[in-house]
This record gives sequence, structure tokens and C-alpha cells, in this order.
Amino acid sequence: MNNKFDLTIIGGGPGGYVAAIRAAQLGLKVAIVEEREMGGTCLNRGCIPTKSLLHSAELYHTAKNSADSGIYIDNVHFEYSKIVSKKDAVVKKLRSGVEYLVKSNGVTILKGRGFILDKNTIEVTGKEKQIIHADKIIIATGSRPLKPPIDGIDGDKVLDSDDVLSLDFCPDKVVIIGGGVIGVEFATIYNSLGKDVVIIEMMSNILPGIDDEITQALRKSLEKKGIKIFTSSKVISIQSGDKAVCTFENNGKEQSVDGDIAIVAIGRKPNSENIGLENVKIDLERGFIKVNESMETSIKGIYAIGDVTGKVLLAHVASEQGLVAAANSAGKYKKMDYSVIPGCIYTNPEVATVGLSEAEAIKKGYQLKIGRFPISANGKSMIMGEKEGFVKIITDKATGEILGTHIMGPRATDMISEMCVAMKLESTIEEIADTIHPHPTVSEIVMEAAHDVEGICIHKSKK
Repeated sequence: MNNKFDLTIIGGGPGGYVAAIRAAQLGLKVAIVEEREMGGTCLNRGCIPTKSLLHSAELYHTAKNSADSGIYIDNVHFEYSKIVSKKDAVVKKLRSGVEYLVKSNGVTILKGRGFILDKNTIEVTGKEKQIIHADKIIIATGSRPLKPPIDGIDGDKVLDSDDVLSLDFCPDKVVIIGGGVIGVEFATIYNSLGKDVVIIEMMSNILPGIDDEITQALRKSLEKKGIKIFTSSKVISIQSGDKAVCTFENNGKEQSVDGDIAIVAIGRKPNSENIGLENVKIDLERGFIKVNESMETSIKGIYAIGDVTGKVLLAHVASEQGLVAAANSAGKYKKMDYSVIPGCIYTNPEVATVGLSEAEAIKKGYQLKIGRFPISANGKSMIMGEKEGFVKIITDKATGEILGTHIMGPRATDMISEMCVAMKLESTIEEIADTIHPHPTVSEIVMEAAHDVEGICIHKSKK
């Protein structure tokens, strides 16, 4: 094998493999180094497996509650081993698809750990050691679950998000430390399967950073379903015995809750150690690799993308960063734009958001006009038995520019794309309102909220 490449990418996740394919399409000779599975955390230990579990849990919950629709199912039950098998089968199929796509574009896959020796040389340690020479390098090593300094964090009843996906049994009671996206999604899985769930969150509400109206509404929904939520609470210790006993401080008082397992889901840390960054003296900030708008590091010809940059830890952002880095590696000029990034939370009901929250928009000095429309007034949602949620569109009062959209309800994660395109094209709220939306669909709520911005919503009662 010729060990000289135009571009070598360290990491085969949603940033790395996308960058590899795009660079190959642009005519570069490309190698990708991956020590684990192609597809990275997203495909193997994140987005895909969790959504498979969520889908199975949703099916079970729907079947259990189908009588309202006139459907009676006797002896509804689940076999968790088969739920896990379905998850593993989906992951395996998608992983093989990624490998096929990479190879079909002429990219060389090197199994092993990549270590940068200098700005043009990488050592690959696998079954055998190889030295790779590259004109340019993209670092796409991702991140891993953060382990906070909590007494008892290494106990055998304490799991991180990776560990949970490897479970072959379904615990009857779960304590989740962290009420962010990962935490509330795991809470939804177990709650939908009929299990007891407790969330302990250090901040004043779950989902820090999401629009306050959405987080308050989602919290109310989760609690209505039986999930216990403690906010403004700091975990002091976790004791692993027959149960995982979590002791935390809330309003100056110590409390304890126990579960069959405790899941720690309070964030992620970059995989920036032991990959040779010190050999090229790449600038870091809190362990994350610093990059410019072209995704280039402090060293010319070395780029970094995805979670390891600490910009926005989302798979679709990593993929876009990969496209940017690949283009620049091929001598073109492309810069990363973070202004329109959707965020999706696969709870029940779903949450999706793009742009500024109301608090952020006010802080930036905008005068606002806001439109809202409730799920409970939407025909398709009523047919589906969905009653909780709403859409909220935030606009600039002076220009009609859409500053942010926040949706809680069925199909929210699919509907948000409409508003992403609208914001990317700098559409005004009038253009959304004047666009005919199909009836009956859940997506009509977006049009209705757009009309509500101007106070002329047809299907919303006038206060």
C-alpha cells in the first residue's frame, strides 16, 4: 500500500466519514483512520441506538393506550432483549452502509489509533503499526461521556450513556443525573416502558439553554407522566449496593433517592488526549481544539471538526463542519455558518428548536413580536391523540425577520426543517403565513403561529 495521501482523517464519525467522502469527490486521495467502528458515537453509541430504543418504547406505550382509538390489545408486553436486538440490527446495517459508501468513493480505511507525529505524518497503531504521510490532516476524534467528581461515581451501579446502551435488561427504577438532552431522552425511554424514573438536575430547570416556555411545558408533561424531577439539586454521592443510592442537596437540605441503576448524563469531554497534539503544538481551550471559520487549527494544513472542537456537539453540525474542512483541504474556500442550527430532543412529546430563544432575543436588543399556536387546536394531532405542546415563533418587530422557532409536539423534529430553510433564506414571517400548508397535518401549526404573530390567526380564540 502506498502510504502517501493528500488528506488523512483521524476519526470515522459523522464528521470524519462525511469529510472523507466529500474530499474524495473533490479529487483528493483520502485515508480515514478509525480505531473503533465506522460511524462514531452517533451511529454506534448515540443518536441511532437511542432513537431505536425510543421508537420501541413509543410503540409499547401506544399499544398500551390504544383503547382510546377503539383498538383493544390483550396482554401488551415487551421483551427487552428483542428491543435491544432491533437496536443492534439497525446500527449494524447503517454501519455497514457507511463503510460501503466510504469505500465506494475510493477512500482507504485504516483500522487503528491515529497519532500525529508531525504536521504531515501519522502513526496508525492497529494489528500492525503503519506510518502515514499526508499533505493535510483532519482531526475528527469526537468526545466521550464526562465523569464528574462525585463520590462513588465509579460504583458498579453507576452507568454513563455508553454503558446504558449495552444493557441487556430493563431496570425497574432509574435515577438520572442530568436533565439535559441525553437525560430527558433516557427518562422518556424508561418511562414509556412503564418504569419509575427520577431526574436530578443542578440547574433551575431541565434542558438549560432551551426557551423557557418550552422547558416549563415539557417538565409539566414529563411530571404528568410520572417522572420525578428535582432541579437546583447537586448530587453529593452515589452509593452502589443492592441499589444505586443518590444523595443530593436541594434547597440546603440533603435528600436521597434510589434506583436499580444511576445514569450519569451531564455532558461530554473531547477526545483530544493521546493523539499527538503536543507534537504539533495545536492550540486548545479547555481541552477542545481551537479552529477558525474554515475549521483550520492553529497549525496550517491541520483541520478539526465535530465534538473535539467544542463548538456545537451535534452530529449534523459535525457533518457540516466536515464538508467545510474537506472543501478547504481541496483548495477551495468555504466557511462554517452556525447561525441556523436545529436542535432536536426526542422526548414524548418531541421538542425541536432553531435560532434564538425569547430571552436571548431580548438580550440582543430586539423588539419582539411572537406567535403561538397550541397542539390541542390542531386536527391531525387530535386524531393522533396528542394534546400537549405548541409552536412559538419569535420575530423582529421592525422587520418581520424570523429570529427563532420552538416546537413541542408530535413530529416536531421533522417540522423544524421548514423553519431552518426559511431562516437560511432570510424569509419574513409574512412569507411563512402566506405559504399554503396541507390539511390535515401537524405542520399547519407553523402557519397558524405565523398568522398569530400578526394577531390574525383563524383557529385560535381571541383573548
